[in-house]
Amino acid sequence: MAETLATIRRAAPCAMISIRADLGRAGDALAEATGLAMPEQVRIVTDGSRALGWMSPDELLLIGPLDARNEMRDACDQALAGEHGLVLDVSDMRVMFAIEGPRADDVIRKLCPVDLDAMPQDGMRRTRAAQVGVAIWREGDGGGRGWRLICFRSVADYVETILRNAAIPGAHLAPR
Repeated sequence: MAETLATIRRAAPCAMISIRADLGRAGDALAEATGLAMPEQVRIVTDGSRALGWMSPDELLLIGPLDARNEMRDACDQALAGEHGLVLDVSDMRVMFAIEGPRADDVIRKLCPVDLDAMPQDGMRRTRAAQVGVAIWREGDGGGRGWRLICFRSVADYVETILRNAAIPGAHLAPR
């Protein structure tokens, strides 16, 4: 019997804070407030318990422990005092999946139109999984730990189904 390509699981609920602002003006204050360096374009930085990802030229996503979401949101609000910006707790709107295992890349390749070989180790991409908007990034140091994918909660059951189908035994991609 063929082996499953990857393990698919819903990650534990976490805080997700969307930050919209002029990052050129407010970036240093946000870096100080989050305790994380400002990510470069299409990158994510992490300290192990929290992450700050670049979502667009004026948007970041701060991810951390669920019990710290109010503190995280308030710190970002304070960092943007006097600036035109928006800090929004989107924790309840989104779901995170962990895609882990020796062929986790193949699962992502089947569903997302992204050149994973060209994506830097600390890269973060907004893309699609089938026809659903998602964001993806590698988890860990590339030692086979896998990927994280976030999507809206309203489509989470569908995304879980397509991820599991893409990981079924015998569903390997043709050699490149």
